[in-house]
Amino acid sequence: MRPADFLIEHADLIVTCAGSAPRCGDAQREISALEQAVVAAHQGRIVYVGSARALRDHVEVARGATRIDARGCTVLPGFVDPHTHVVFAGDRRPELRRRLAGATYGEIAAAGGGILTTVAATRAASEDDLVASARVRLDEMLACGTTTCEAKSGYGLTTESELRQLRAINRLGAEHPVDVVPTFLGAHDVPEEYQSRPDDYVALVIHEMIPQVADEALAEWCDVFCERSAFTPQESVAILTAASAAGLKPRIHTDELSASGGVDVAVKVGARSADHLVFVDEQGADALAAANVCAVLLPAAAFYLKLGRFAPARLLIDRGVPVALGSDVNPGGGLSPSMPFAMTLACFAMQMTLEEALVAATLNAAWSLDRADTVGSLEAGKLMDAVVITGDLAELIRVGSTQVRMVIKSGKAVFWAQ
Repeated sequence: MRPADFLIEHADLIVTCAGSAPRCGDAQREISALEQAVVAAHQGRIVYVGSARALRDHVEVARGATRIDARGCTVLPGFVDPHTHVVFAGDRRPELRRRLAGATYGEIAAAGGGILTTVAATRAASEDDLVASARVRLDEMLACGTTTCEAKSGYGLTTESELRQLRAINRLGAEHPVDVVPTFLGAHDVPEEYQSRPDDYVALVIHEMIPQVADEALAEWCDVFCERSAFTPQESVAILTAASAAGLKPRIHTDELSASGGVDVAVKVGARSADHLVFVDEQGADALAAANVCAVLLPAAAFYLKLGRFAPARLLIDRGVPVALGSDVNPGGGLSPSMPFAMTLACFAMQMTLEEALVAATLNAAWSLDRADTVGSLEAGKLMDAVVITGDLAELIRVGSTQVRMVIKSGKAVFWAQ
């Protein structure tokens, strides 16, 4: 008999997403929903998920236990957002107005905007400034149901400012209810002072930034923006190989703005995820499936950047690639903190089913961050991270509704609708 100090009961439906990860192909639709069920936890960990009638056979509920009455609601695992740039300084809304007037991402970047605008502001910000501004964004993400997220550096592009950004990320992970997974992205772009000598910047990333990030244990992952306007496949391999040797696990941005060769890089270096993939083709999908690389798709970025196309999620799932979804929260093209919004776009712009989108936002996303053993589903042994939504599962794709009634993190209610 296991003790329990926290219960969610009387829900119309509990969607557990329980089982092995990652989910691929037809299995990505398996959400393992339970009716007339209860979730029980002790000290922040789930101890029981199952029939309400059988609860007493498995669990001893402590006196004074917290009991959440979820009548009229659906209970889901807390969302896992596997791709964000949530820590930054500055404001790029003037660029948004230019984009709405017809300017492309490339035109804005060529005119000195884009990533490098945020770099200038982030370099000038203190660690406290970065923490304070990002905390507001994490609060927004939490209110939309996100309980775990990844956060990248990449807006400093000097050793000092990259380390400062990563320290801010780690502080937020320690202080905020949302668990924050740190990623080093020194290879986000070539800074202005290195534009005429990009090889020197690659050398700086490899020989100075990566060793210092590893020495201070500031990041778990290393990412590279493999794109024609950023880093070549050869440069990406060199950076990610060096990162792996230093103990940082590889992931990659690729094929967002063009077919850039990053899928081959992901396979070669053993990356856990390849992100964006707007221009991936059948051959690339087959290579990702064979190497068991997770496709982290970011439909809100394609939407806000007005790319005119979205990643081919249907192709990827049908070819056996595990698919995850992320918000890509960032100052330029990731303007929504909402994983339900990313799921909505996945369903209506990328031909995913609602069940596939939910698994992509929970269990597969957790696996893409090496967290599937602790989050991403509601099953015994994992953290008691859950989202309670009013009504049924379809409420998630009603953009603008107040569907999230409560968010629970490690067995504590950390957000509830007013």
